[in-house]
Amino acid sequence: MTPLNTEDPRSVGGYTLLGRLGVGGMGVVYLGVSASGRQVAVKFVHGPYAQEEEFRARFRQEVAAARRVSGAFTAPVVDADPDADRPWMATLYVPGPTLDEVVKKQGPLSQRELRDLGLGLAEALRDIHRAGLVHRDLKPANVLMCEDGPRVIDFGISRVSDSQKLTMTGRMMGTPPFMSPEQLASPRDVTPASDVFSLGSLLVFAAVGTGPFDADSPYMTGYQVMYETPDLGGVPEALADVVERCLAKDPADRLELGELHRILRELPESDATAPPQARDSARPRPRPTPQDEAAGSASAAPGSGKRRRTRMLLAGAVAALAVTGLLVGAGVYVVHRHSTTTSRTAPATTATAARAPSLPGGWRPWTTNLRYDVKGIPLDYESAGCVAEGTALYCGGTGFTVARVDAASGRVLWRSGTRPQNARPIGVRDGIVYAYEDPDDRTRRVVALDARTGHQRWQRDVSGTQEAVLYDGGLLAVSTDSTFAAYGPSGKKLWEAPSLDEYCTAAALGGAPYALCSAGTEPGQGPVDLEKLSRDSLAEIATLPTGAEALGAFRGQPVFLAPQTTKTVYESGYERPYNAVLRVDPDSGQVERIPLARPLAGTATLVDGVVYFVRTNGSVTAVSADSGEQLWQRTTDMENLSAPAVSAAYGRVYFSNRFGRLLALDSRTGREVWRTPALDDPGDKTADIPPSVQLVKDVIVATAGDTAFSRSPDAPAS
Repeated sequence: MTPLNTEDPRSVGGYTLLGRLGVGGMGVVYLGVSASGRQVAVKFVHGPYAQEEEFRARFRQEVAAARRVSGAFTAPVVDADPDADRPWMATLYVPGPTLDEVVKKQGPLSQRELRDLGLGLAEALRDIHRAGLVHRDLKPANVLMCEDGPRVIDFGISRVSDSQKLTMTGRMMGTPPFMSPEQLASPRDVTPASDVFSLGSLLVFAAVGTGPFDADSPYMTGYQVMYETPDLGGVPEALADVVERCLAKDPADRLELGELHRILRELPESDATAPPQARDSARPRPRPTPQDEAAGSASAAPGSGKRRRTRMLLAGAVAALAVTGLLVGAGVYVVHRHSTTTSRTAPATTATAARAPSLPGGWRPWTTNLRYDVKGIPLDYESAGCVAEGTALYCGGTGFTVARVDAASGRVLWRSGTRPQNARPIGVRDGIVYAYEDPDDRTRRVVALDARTGHQRWQRDVSGTQEAVLYDGGLLAVSTDSTFAAYGPSGKKLWEAPSLDEYCTAAALGGAPYALCSAGTEPGQGPVDLEKLSRDSLAEIATLPTGAEALGAFRGQPVFLAPQTTKTVYESGYERPYNAVLRVDPDSGQVERIPLARPLAGTATLVDGVVYFVRTNGSVTAVSADSGEQLWQRTTDMENLSAPAVSAAYGRVYFSNRFGRLLALDSRTGREVWRTPALDDPGDKTADIPPSVQLVKDVIVATAGDTAFSRSPDAPAS
């Protein structure tokens, strides 16, 4: 259990929440306690899904399904409200780690433990099937390992045989490595035999540490589940035949639960851990189909403790999928899992393996602490991060204004300033690093530092409430007298523009200098005037809706988001929804409104014509700034992600979270490519400082808390 975050509720449905038990794409699970002291696990749905009637229908089905099951190996529902503003469900709290956690931390189970696990799961599935349900998502993360036996949890995609066949548009129903062939090919028509197949895959995982179908891409995983012989290397000989019968491709050939329970009960109760064993080459193997031969499939190599299997060319796998119809089922996973709109082109894996990464000379993975203890009262802008020029990084941190960090080694070359902390430098250009310095509590100052030495070149006092920005001609800031001033690299004032009787901020959109002015009495309370800045003048170009959010420029045109509502909401965790992209012609002032298919919320970032909406719950949505079309959507289980960094060469979108976990998504499909563990010690500022990530050449540089670190795009864990 982890402590509650600041945005977490303190109670749900009358249950006092004590901490987090886990988090997933659809919601957070908390440990709660009733007034009488009864402990429960409270599943609390993420806010965005509460607005989707389709999801609510699924959640009601989950509650109804879980209530129908009552057995020694499941966690019963004790309370629920699927119609609340934020739906929730409380089940009896059963202490114990998941099977996934046990295997990853302690290694494979002994033969006796495998026998007991199989017996418990068989009895749990018996209770589930007697209630008229098919679980459909039996996987290591949904099995709790308790002192008195395993517990099966999470009936989120279970199917009641006599209910409406509900599907969720754009979301995959199951976890591919533990799904049955029929679940991939025809997900609406699975039977209880599908759960038996999943049980077989789960037992292999528990015995070896990996499943019988392990691949580097969803295409290959789906192909292996559908057509390849399972890899049973390392499974105890006494259990191998049982597992193989559970993993039969034809549901009619699989063991019945009663027969499975009898066989497991008769197995010897040995405490030995399964030694690595090669697969018996004499064991009958499925006869290759013509489609297999056409695709160039080969027999799997014998297992040997470490998972090994034949790797097929992706093109061959895709061809086989298309010929046999798997593209209809597995393609749902690859194409529609992360998108609510159909992709116009079939996704392909990125070509990262075919090219060597471009890295700074002598680069190696590194981690650097950005704390430097100094005396005095620290200031905190809560906007930490780094900017880059070439292979040099310039990072803000605790106890200094800016530090130069070598991108190859993470070594700090110099520090400047003593007071501000966690302030990202404004930018770096032409050998000058621009940063903030606060000499006292009332003054904000822009300082220009020599990028090579850190020596101060010049300084200028600026407005204490307005941000300075870099544009193509230099630095643009609001002066202390509220006029706009532009400075060149030498510190010379290039020009000055008058102020208005409005609240105005400086902006650089597409490298050009602009002012964003609000006609309201307070910022954000009136329409936004877009003003072009130049010497001695402000020229109004266009008036945008109240609450319009500036993103940058695309094809030379300033780009904004139009909010669905301008209502001021002070609720913690509220994210304003946007319903259109606005593009402004800087010459004519014409505003083109491009509606979104549906309102989207979250922090928006414009990169190469794509707007990425990142929500605090880990949801990422990619939208075309040209058409407003949703390209894909991915619901991750990583909350509080950074703004994205996009690699055109690798076709990936990178994120970091507050604890230093990195995530890479395919930029064309939203498919997860890889993720890394969290940093061992990201410092004590993780709750206060947003994370950041950027690229230096192809190498990833990220910040979490008061720590900067660098990882390879190909070997993130190295």
